[in-house]
Amino acid sequence: MQDSNVKLGMLDEAAIAACELHHDPYDYAFVPQALPARLKQEVLADAPPIPDRGSYALPDLQYGTMFAAVVQDLLSVRFRQLVEAKFDIDLSGRPPCIVMMGNTSGHYNEGYAHPDSRHKIVTVLLGLSREWPYERGRLRVLRSPDRDNYAFEFAPEFGRMLMFRVSSHSWHGFLPQKGQRMSLQLCYVDSEWYVRKEYMRHRLSAHAKSVPLLRRVIDWAPRRLSGGG
Repeated sequence: MQDSNVKLGMLDEAAIAACELHHDPYDYAFVPQALPARLKQEVLADAPPIPDRGSYALPDLQYGTMFAAVVQDLLSVRFRQLVEAKFDIDLSGRPPCIVMMGNTSGHYNEGYAHPDSRHKIVTVLLGLSREWPYERGRLRVLRSPDRDNYAFEFAPEFGRMLMFRVSSHSWHGFLPQKGQRMSLQLCYVDSEWYVRKEYMRHRLSAHAKSVPLLRRVIDWAPRRLSGGG
């Protein structure tokens, strides 16, 4: 069993604890620098290489010790307790599921608006892009399925963190933009069954993307406008 008294080694606990909880259009909190900028070069040097677009199950990726230390913090009881305190929610017994995005292609179907699966309780997004100089591709907290109707947006750059309570109206997305768009997505979900299902889904998707013809089909396949994620 993990010791919740052991402080986080990489994430900035004080910054996470101090960030404001917003309620419009749904419960979300933004941390401008959840990972100290001084760690940027070392963490990114140890990040897993991701050749294609989309998200990959983290257990299937290879990475170094500094990146592993970030993952360890995210999966720790102490971080879970920070999230619980922020949203006034009990997440004990809610297993974590973690995936990573590495690139976006800029195709029309990327960043489609969705509220996240009903099996997810809280979603945490941690930006890891070395830089994001584009106007498009910024993650948006949406008021509706319309990606132009947003309350907040931020570039997915190193250390920036968004947390939100999943609901039927927790719409989020981004406008398509080609680039190295690295981020980790941690979700507390309702069952181990869903964790296994998600990892298998991403594993099959990763295999399909390794086949050139199938990758082209995936790149241009339409995305659902609701119920995704």
